[in-house]
Amino acid sequence: MPKVELRKQLLVLEEIYHEGGPPPAEPHRRGAALAVIRNPFAGRYEPEIQGFMDDLRPLGLAMATRLAAALGGADRIEGYGKASLVGAAGELEHGALWHAPGGYAMREVLNGAKAIVPSAKKVGGVGARIDVPITHVNASYVRSHFDSMEVGLNDAPRADEMVLILAMTTGPRVHSRSGGLEAWQIKGEDGLR
Repeated sequence: MPKVELRKQLLVLEEIYHEGGPPPAEPHRRGAALAVIRNPFAGRYEPEIQGFMDDLRPLGLAMATRLAAALGGADRIEGYGKASLVGAAGELEHGALWHAPGGYAMREVLNGAKAIVPSAKKVGGVGARIDVPITHVNASYVRSHFDSMEVGLNDAPRADEMVLILAMTTGPRVHSRSGGLEAWQIKGEDGLR
């Protein structure tokens, strides 16, 4: 498989102090790590592409480590998600190659988080943006942690590039009051509840 060629990285951090109501004791923090790489399959159909997932693993681990540290450490992370943007000369399936390297990297950095890592992917032009879905790291049914973070770069993805994205949060949405399973009720048996 081809080597991963990194053009640039971006780390985005948000601190949310309120959503119109009273400010929480601590601001809700969410962040995203983005990596712009050359798409080695751009411009042609390649039947065997799965091997590239192994090549992406070190990048995923480095991104997850950096993002968790920027948000205060792995023990502070309660939500996560991932996404990929594929440039116009690529195909949606190229973005799907990020599922395993991105997801397993976050689980490893976050000490074996149990919930499936939600994801999104799309083909887009330079400047495209994507909403990264976010759920609780140990139980996908915890409504208070259903969130998303819109990200993108003004100069990516170029036609022959992909943008690989990881997102993490430090807690529930500010003023969450939608009911359902609460974080303190998680049993941790199956990644759902």
